[in-house]
This record gives sequence, structure tokens and C-alpha cells, in this order.
Amino acid sequence: MKRILSAAVGFIAATMLSGSVSAQEPEVTLTLHHLLGPKSPAQVHMLEPWAKSVEEASNGRIKIEIYPAMSLGGKPPELYRQARDGVVDIVWTVLGYTPGVFPRTEVFELPTVHRGSAKQTTIAIANSWDMIKDDFKDIKPILIHVHGGQVFHMVDKAVHTPADLEGLKIRTPSRTGGWIIEALGAEPVGMPVPDLPQALSKGVVAGALVPFEIVAPLKLQELTHHTTQGPNSLRFGTSTFMIGMNLDRYNSLPDDLKKVIDDHSMGNIAATYGAVWDNSEAGGKKLIEENSDLITLTDDEYKAFTDKMQPVVDKWVAEADSNGMDGKGMVEAARAAVLAVKD
Repeated sequence: MKRILSAAVGFIAATMLSGSVSAQEPEVTLTLHHLLGPKSPAQVHMLEPWAKSVEEASNGRIKIEIYPAMSLGGKPPELYRQARDGVVDIVWTVLGYTPGVFPRTEVFELPTVHRGSAKQTTIAIANSWDMIKDDFKDIKPILIHVHGGQVFHMVDKAVHTPADLEGLKIRTPSRTGGWIIEALGAEPVGMPVPDLPQALSKGVVAGALVPFEIVAPLKLQELTHHTTQGPNSLRFGTSTFMIGMNLDRYNSLPDDLKKVIDDHSMGNIAATYGAVWDNSEAGGKKLIEENSDLITLTDDEYKAFTDKMQPVVDKWVAEADSNGMDGKGMVEAARAAVLAVKD
């Protein structure tokens, strides 16, 4: 009996010791900083599931702490530099907030390149990595993705033709978006998306180029009264985003934990999180349909816009050529990569 009792005590002690080991602090705690709120689709449907998957794959050795709504300080355009310089470990940000830093990746934002499917274009970006990788020498890219694409959300003006936009101030997320707005005869106003509700309510802008997925978080169904989209889910360009990690922080990880990050990066997750952005469109579109005027252009009406937007592609090609890139070849390659992705 004594031997049994001693063995039982030993087993309990070993179990308690094992539990204390598993409950120890993780080896690596990473901070993830982003611009939107804690209930935004970006956090709920992408960042949180991704972080949880990384933590589980590392057997708890990695912990990722998410800080939404710029809660670690700074403004959205500073996010890339925060990750590059090691102020935080990981960020999710809009590449267009730091113009000129990602010139190659801009090709996927151009009108007539993105076809309206975030999954399709996000996979195409991962498949085209060799073409754009020089944009990311100073950071560890975890995912480069797009959203469903831009539509016009207008306060008072119903937009059926490019002429309907002439002279109006329209919010843009990036310089390529600014070029689109200029090509359509309007005046671009650059600002991070969290600033948009106030700009709309105060009349700073007459409308905005943003996707449907941001409607609910920003309450755009209450601030705008007309939304214009292209036929068959076609859009007016898109924006590129990045989950990116400080390069030194990544390199400091042991090889097995680097592999965990790699296994949860780029082509390994492009389809999953590209689909998340497509799926996030439905709720915002429904809110617009219920509370606003949703205009879907005909093929001929949309062609009037694409004809006006062609100079945007030409301008990008000329600039790329002047910087030693093959602009036309990159546009053709990006279009082909997008079209090659089948659902």
C-alpha cells in the first residue's frame, strides 16, 4: 500500500510539473499592430485566426498579441516603418499609405488588372513573387493581399458616367487610386480610411473609393446615399495590403519557429485569406442595398470608365520604364497571373 501511495504521489507530482511546464510563458511574444478596430473583418476574420493558427502550430512557443486601432501609437501611414524599424514586430497595413516604397506591387492595383475577386488576385500576387519581391527587401512579408476592390460611395451624387464625378473631391487610399480619380475628372483626397466618416459628414469629400467590406465598420450606409459598382463584380481598381514582420525579429527566431511563420505565409495562406476578403463583401453590400441606392453599371457604361482609366495604366507603365522596370511586361504578366487563377 505504501508503495502504491508513493507511486501515486510521484505520478501526481510529475503531472503537476508537466502542467507547470506547459503553462510557462511562451518563448516568443510578438506584437501585431494595425489600424482598424477590434471588431473589424480584418481582425476578426484574418488576423485573429492567423495568430491562433501560428500559436497552435508552434505548440504555444509563439504568442501573438494583437493591438488594433493604432493602440500602440502613431498614425496608419507609419505602420510600415514601425515594422521595418522594429518598433513593433508585425503590422497589417495598406501599401498605398507609403507611396513609392512598393512600386512593383502597385501593378495589381491597376484598373483592368484586378477583376473583382480578392482570392484570385491574392493568389496571383503570391504566384508572381519573383516579379515584385524587390519591394520587400527590408521586411519579412507574411501576406500581400487585396480586398474585393474599390466602388464609389457618394454622399449625394448618383454616379452613372465619368461626367458625374467631374470636379468632386473623392477620397483615395493610394496614389494609383488618385490617378483613377483624376482620370475620371474628379479631385483625389488622400486619407487613411479611419478618417473617412468625419470627412464625409463634414463635407470634406463628396464620396470615396472603398470596398463594400468597410461599410459596416465605418457606417457608410448612414453617411452615403449612392454606391456605384461595375458589372459582374468588376471594380475601379483595388488596394494592396501587407501583413509584414520585422526582418531582424524573424531572423532571430530558431529555425523551427521560422518554419512555423513560413508555413503561415504567402502562397500557403493566400487562398484562405483571399477568400476571407471576398466573403466579407456580402454584409456591406446588403447594408447598401437596404439603406442606399446601389447602382450596377451596364457593360457599355463600365466601358466608358475603363476608357477613361486607360491613361492610368499608361502612366504607371511609363513610370515603371523610367525606373528600369518593364512596365508593359509587368502589366501583361499581372493580368495573366490573375486570369490563370481558377476558383
